[in-house]
Amino acid sequence: MVSVSSSWLYCLSLLSLFPFISSSITIPLQYPQTNQIPFQDQYQKLNHLVTTSLARARHLKNPQTTPAATTTAPLFSHSYGGYSISLSFGTPPQTLSFIMDTGSDVVWFPCTSRYLCKHCSFSSSSSSPRIQPFIPKESSSSKIIGCKNPKCSWIHQSNINCDQDCSVNSCLNQTCPPYMILYGSGTTVGIALSETLHLHGLSKPNFLVGCSVLSSHQPAGIAGFGRGLSSLPSQLGLGKFSYCLLSRRFDDDTKKSSSLVLDIEQLDSGKKTNALVYTPFVKNPKVEDKSSFSVYYYLGLRRITIGGHHVKMPYKYLSPGEDGNGGVIIDSATTFTFIAREAFEPLSDEFIRQITDYKRIKEFEDVTGLGPCFNVSDAKTVSFPELRLYFKGGADVALPVENYFAFVGGGVACLTMVTGPERVDGPGMILGSFQMQNFYVEYDLRNERLGFKQEKCK
Repeated sequence: MVSVSSSWLYCLSLLSLFPFISSSITIPLQYPQTNQIPFQDQYQKLNHLVTTSLARARHLKNPQTTPAATTTAPLFSHSYGGYSISLSFGTPPQTLSFIMDTGSDVVWFPCTSRYLCKHCSFSSSSSSPRIQPFIPKESSSSKIIGCKNPKCSWIHQSNINCDQDCSVNSCLNQTCPPYMILYGSGTTVGIALSETLHLHGLSKPNFLVGCSVLSSHQPAGIAGFGRGLSSLPSQLGLGKFSYCLLSRRFDDDTKKSSSLVLDIEQLDSGKKTNALVYTPFVKNPKVEDKSSFSVYYYLGLRRITIGGHHVKMPYKYLSPGEDGNGGVIIDSATTFTFIAREAFEPLSDEFIRQITDYKRIKEFEDVTGLGPCFNVSDAKTVSFPELRLYFKGGADVALPVENYFAFVGGGVACLTMVTGPERVDGPGMILGSFQMQNFYVEYDLRNERLGFKQEKCK
């Protein structure tokens, strides 16, 4: 964790690194260079993903803040739990890797040659790529956002009070205060920039992006795809975007990727995507009072069945209440689905009740942090009860068993949903990326709905 005061001083000391001219060019998206985490065994990896999923859930439940075309990008899975894309910024363009995050709204990259990342994990291989920062002084389109610029409040998610006693000229030159963004497992500190974003066939000048000079536990930049004004979909005016999440068995495989598709058409073209089922996004009644929740995509989950049996869960966790708490959100940066304990326990108990052909092994639950776990002889022939989700609007989906059980060497299968210390605030369930493997997922922003279908992502 970084102290705000020391971070501000560090940011301000770097202001001299930026030149200020403006232009733009366009280049294709390329593969991102990211860092890998060495795991001694599969149990250690699962435990890491459990820890990051729970940390992410704590953040999403209680976020903290400080004062006419389509474009397709490769989408890569990583052993630290995220999916990355490549984006290009600057003039000339500099291409960097970003973690796609539908649960936040700020786009930021590691920035300047003095960028520091504390407690960031790297591969034990000496040939592993280091974090590649954006160098503002090498871009003629880099401009620091001023305090009076409305985009300054976008990145701070609140109105910024600029100095009232300054003269007219100094007010115009006053910079936007440094930001600090807290995530579940890390934090980042920097200053707001106006830059040119380059996508395939598209160039977007004056794009708000965070220039982070100091981070902790953040292996790459973040591309926020949430609902806020500073998110990538909002700044590009996207009508919809979609992705297909590659299977986790391709983690850190640079030769395997799936696609992120950005629909930049402003009007509905009438083109239909075959076999998608849709559920409307749900409104949280208290987003004005709890603005940090306003970036989330809420879904109306009506019920869950296991082996055809309805799991009885308190409804307050499935739908946002009058106080703004509860409800279900979908989040690409959460690995394992989080469920509030009072709703998780009946689900877990139902699996235990129905799975009688395999012995439960609690010692592996202690090792991985997952549970329940069962001793299975062959993952290819295992028979587990079906898990099906029923959404508002008539959409329902049966998850493949590999999307809700992890099969580990040695004949162990563990449920890949997690719970933690009970919090009454925030979402009651966070639908994670592990459960959405090999699903095509469409965020239809124009019609306020989510579409999905099972598909082999490639």
